[in-house]
Amino acid sequence: MSEPWLVVAALAGTTFLLKGAGALLMGERELPLWFPRFVSCLTPALLAALVVTQLVDSADSDGIVLDARLAGFAAALVAWRLKLAVPLVVLVAALATAVTRALW
Repeated sequence: MSEPWLVVAALAGTTFLLKGAGALLMGERELPLWFPRFVSCLTPALLAALVVTQLVDSADSDGIVLDARLAGFAAALVAWRLKLAVPLVVLVAALATAVTRALW
């Protein structure tokens, strides 16, 4: 089994254990009222952190890297705010990234 598949299997196993542990620890008790609100706020925050780290991070340099990916993301945001269809948003982002890389 190759290393990436071992990582995927370990993550899947950990996820199952955590989900099972939560049910075992809680038993028949209700969740606190603040918990669902907290979880609903946590998801967008984690997604934003993932996007930002992928956008301005580079493995071969120290610090923040501003490159064509940022232009593509900005173009995608504009297309999304204009309420374009998702495939068009992706196309606009790819086109903006490609044009920026060609010109930069």
